Amino acid sequence: MPQPPEREEMFFWRNPMLDNLELLRARYITHTFSPHVHEGYAIGVIEAGAETFFYRNQWHVAPSGSVVIINPGEVHTGEALTAAGWRYRMLYPSAELLRRVASALAGCAQDYPFFATPVVNDPVIAAQIVQAHQLLEHDDSSLAHDSHLWHMLCCLIQRHADGARAAMPLSTQRLQPPLRQAQEYLDANFMHTVRLEALAALAHLSPYHFLRSFKAAVGLSPHAYQTQLRLQQAKTLLVAGMAPADVAQTVGFADQSHLNRHFKRVVGVPPGQYRG
Repeated sequence: MPQPPEREEMFFWRNPMLDNLELLRARYITHTFSPHVHEGYAIGVIEAGAETFFYRNQWHVAPSGSVVIINPGEVHTGEALTAAGWRYRMLYPSAELLRRVASALAGCAQDYPFFATPVVNDPVIAAQIVQAHQLLEHDDSSLAHDSHLWHMLCCLIQRHADGARAAMPLSTQRLQPPLRQAQEYLDANFMHTVRLEALAALAHLSPYHFLRSFKAAVGLSPHAYQTQLRLQQAKTLLVAGMAPADVAQTVGFADQSHLNRHFKRVVGVPPGQYRG
């Protein structure tokens, strides 16, 4: 008998006791992540298959067993390298949590740790990530959660952080004038209809040059940046318990189907599953 086609699986949850740490365990085959950023870090292990993603102006391949580390505020994508897809475990710790860990290690206040290499071959760290991830999924002990997560993050920073540089979460990234005025307008009006000509006028540029300049500075087009802001607010409202249909209307999507499509391509799961 022919084997049934393999299915994609996604399990998402969060731990409110650890700065609302988000966790994902997934098997993707045809799913693709659109260009997006995280306000915090994305740290994980490829358990099977291979993922490829565009990051810092080049393509990277994360094979089975490798560790993936994406800094906050940096644009990246994600998709399967082959038709077999990939399976992985991901953690999304807040930027503040990583800064606290780095400060504890140094014994004084530190900036957000910066990781220069997005794909590393480190079996020790890979095993620690998997162990912490499994405990956070199955173990009810808060002390075990705290201990394994902190130990893993300490080792990750010690072994792979670049002490000479600091990461920049999206909320801390301010463009230089004249693009800053357009960015601030989008930040304040992302839920509304925004016209390209209005943004370009704020930046004192033609629409063509504004598009090119904004994309070069941010890594996202103005529309993709607006969508990113809408999705960040959508996540906040979903965690607060708002229904997806109401969230879609509140943040500016045409309807729930538009929210669903954009949300899954950035977060990896539908809004209803994220809400829990």
